[in-house]
Amino acid sequence: MSYDIHNSPLYAKRKAKFTRQMLRTSPSDSSGKRIPQSGAFSWKKWAKALLVLVFISGFGYLIYLFVTLPSLDGLGEDTLSESTKILDKNGYLLYEIHAGENRTLVDLGTLPTYLPMAFIAIEDDNFYNHYGFDLIGMIKGPLEGLLPGQRARGGSTITQQLVKNALLSSERTISRKLRELLISIQLEMKYDKDSILEMYLNHIAFGSNSYGIESAANTFFGKTSGQLTLAQSAMMAALPKAPSYYSPYGSHPDKLLARRNTVLYRMFELGYISQEDYNEALEEKLEVIPYKEEIVAPHFVMYVIEQLEEQYGRVTLEKEGFKVYTTIDLELQNIAQEAVEWGVERNVSRYDATNASLVAIDPKTGSIQAMVGSVDYFDTANDGNVNVSLAQRQPGSSFKPFAFAAAFLKGYSPATVVYDVETDFAYPGSPNSYVPQNYDETFRGPISFRSALAMSLNIPAVKALYLAGVQSTMDLVKSMGITTLTRDANHYGLSLVLGG
Repeated sequence: MSYDIHNSPLYAKRKAKFTRQMLRTSPSDSSGKRIPQSGAFSWKKWAKALLVLVFISGFGYLIYLFVTLPSLDGLGEDTLSESTKILDKNGYLLYEIHAGENRTLVDLGTLPTYLPMAFIAIEDDNFYNHYGFDLIGMIKGPLEGLLPGQRARGGSTITQQLVKNALLSSERTISRKLRELLISIQLEMKYDKDSILEMYLNHIAFGSNSYGIESAANTFFGKTSGQLTLAQSAMMAALPKAPSYYSPYGSHPDKLLARRNTVLYRMFELGYISQEDYNEALEEKLEVIPYKEEIVAPHFVMYVIEQLEEQYGRVTLEKEGFKVYTTIDLELQNIAQEAVEWGVERNVSRYDATNASLVAIDPKTGSIQAMVGSVDYFDTANDGNVNVSLAQRQPGSSFKPFAFAAAFLKGYSPATVVYDVETDFAYPGSPNSYVPQNYDETFRGPISFRSALAMSLNIPAVKALYLAGVQSTMDLVKSMGITTLTRDANHYGLSLVLGG
C-alpha cells in the first residue's frame, strides 16, 4: 500500500503555516494578492539572534570581570600611594591630602554597642540581613531624590563601601559598580558580618588625616573609641559620607549637628536606643579638641577640597597624587590675612566685633585671588573654622548695584535724577510706615543714580528698586547666579535693596 505524504494532515498544517509567514513579508501583485516569496526577511529571527549575541557578550564580560577581580587577601593593607597637592597659582604648596598616616586597629568587641549601631542605622540598616548588596536600597535610594525637597541616597551597603574604599576607587562607572558587587558577594561568603563591620570601622576615612574609628576618636575627642558617648558616636557615624564637608573643623558645623541628630533619630526609630537616651544625646553639645596642622589659606583649601572630594571621592584624592593648581596668589593671600587681622583688632575696641572675612576676586575672570574666611581658622571656640565668606548672611548695601542695574534695563541711566529727601515708602492703605535714612542721616536733594550709588545712599537706592520693580530685580539677581532668594517677591519688599 502506497502512502502519499502530501495528503497527510501534518503536511497540510505545516504548509498553511509556512504560507502565512510568507504572505506577511511578501509583496502584492496587481490584484492586491500577496505573492509568496522565498527567503523573506524575518524580524523574529534577527531579534532572537541579537538576544543570543547580547547574552553571550554579557556573560563573557562578567567572566572577564570575575577573573580580573582584586584578591581579598590584601584587604585592609594600604597600598603605596601618593598624596594630592593643593597649590597656589604660582605653584606654592598650600596643603597635602594623604592617606594611611594615622590609623590604629581596634576590635569590635571593645566598642560600646551603640557605636557600631550608629553606623548601621545611618549607612545600612539591613546590614545583618543582606548578602553584600541591598537590591531594594539600590532602587529606593536614587528614587527618593525625585521627591520634592529630598536628596538621592546612596544604595551602597557597608560591605560595598568597604570594598570601594579598600580595593577599588570612587569612579562612577558601570564596570566599577559590577566589580564592587561581585567582590561584596565574595567578601560575605568569606567573612562573617561582625568581621566585615570591624574591617569597615577600621578602614573608613573620617577626615583630618584620621583613618579608622580609634584614630578618629583620638583626633576629635582625645579619647579611645571605647570611651565615646552616644552623641559622640553619632557624630562619628555622620562623618564618612563627606569627611571634609561635615568635618567639625570645617565650615559646616550646623550641617554636622543636623546629620548627627539624624543618626540619633534613626537609632531611636530602629529601636537601638530608648527615648530617654535619644533625648539626652540630643542635648549634648558638639565639643571637639583643638586641631592644627600645616595648612596655608585653610578656608580656601577646605573650599577646594570639598569640591574635589565631591567630584573624585576622598580615596582617589589620597592615593592618585594629583597636583591641583588653584587661582589664589599666596602673596595676595598673606596681605589679605594681615588686613583682616588689622581690621579685627581695630573693630574689637570700636564695635566689639571679633571676626571678619575677606574675598578678593578678579572682576575680569571671576577667579578667587585671596580668601580669608575668618581671622583665625584654628580658633574653634569662636567658630574660626566657619568660612564666613561662604555663609549665608544679609547682603547689606552690596545689593544696591543689582537694583540700579535692573533700573538700567528698564531704560533709566546713570544720569537719571531722583530726590534724596525723607520719603515714606509705605504702600497705600498700609498701617506701617517705611521711612529709611541715609547712613549719615542727611539729605542731598536732587542726585543722579551715578552719584547715589557711588555714595551708597539708601533713599535713592530704594527709589531705584521701586522704579525697577522688586520682581524684575530678583529675576536679574537670579540670572546672575544668586540662588538664595527663594521666597516670593512680595516677601521681601523695598527693604531688600538695603539688605533687609
